[in-house]
Amino acid sequence: MNTATSAGTSTSTSTTRAPALPAPVRSPEPPPGVPPRSRSRSRSRSTAGLRRAVGRLPSLLLKGATKSAAVVALLLLWEVAPRLGLVDRTFLPPFSEVAGAWWELAADGQLADHTGASLARSFSGFGLAVAVAVPLGLLIGWYRPVADLLGPLLEVFRNTAALALLPVFVLLLGIGETSKISIVVYACTWPVLLNTISAVRNVDPTLLRLARSMDLSAPRLFQKVILPSSVPVMFTGIRLAGAASILVLVAAEMIGAKAGLGYLINSSQYNFAIPQMYAGILTISAIGVAFNQVLVTVERRLSSWRVPAAG
Repeated sequence: MNTATSAGTSTSTSTTRAPALPAPVRSPEPPPGVPPRSRSRSRSRSTAGLRRAVGRLPSLLLKGATKSAAVVALLLLWEVAPRLGLVDRTFLPPFSEVAGAWWELAADGQLADHTGASLARSFSGFGLAVAVAVPLGLLIGWYRPVADLLGPLLEVFRNTAALALLPVFVLLLGIGETSKISIVVYACTWPVLLNTISAVRNVDPTLLRLARSMDLSAPRLFQKVILPSSVPVMFTGIRLAGAASILVLVAAEMIGAKAGLGYLINSSQYNFAIPQMYAGILTISAIGVAFNQVLVTVERRLSSWRVPAAG
């Protein structure tokens, strides 16, 4: 009897025993030196960044389409108007012909040679103008005696157009590179100089009083207060000078030059190569837009400390 009871008990115990759980699956070991938490955080950050980029894609596409709509419409009008006889295609060929002429100039190396010559002159004059005008503008804007001394000269020369002085530069400096770079320096100096003077004079007086209450020296005052506050207005003049450096140079290259975009436009006009002439004009426009965008990017980097206005 006891044997049967014990046998039944052992049988029931064996039948009611819970099934064995499967062995837990171990996650792969992280690389040595990388904690698991940091790996998960980096993975979640990359996923969140990808989601934000995908979410912003429609708005970026819409913004790009809005900005380029006017340009596309102008190019379409340029293409269609000569073909429909709205304008004489002899003097305004369709955009496709101008694009073909631009490609031919680029393929045989002429466009690169002329563009390189113009950029070398333009950037040289622009750089010299900025190097001279910014320190001089800071000096005139900060020290009243210097402004009183140089003020009459500034008023005389700022109202004299650079192209009006082009014959003078050619007579004094010849028709070589010196006269062309000099006229660019002259044209670029005034926007940078006048905007720098205005920027220094319009620094917030509260900031100046706070800086002086901290007993900052003159160099530290310029470094910490005046220069940062002057950057936005100063860069307005620098961007104007960047546009002037290209426009004035093109006019200067039409006199006594053997290379450059101005020379290309002038010689194409004389030879009645109208598509090549428009190709040179488009190249100048593209360079101006790219140069302005570079200056805008630099301005944003230097003005990153500014707090954007609300609303």
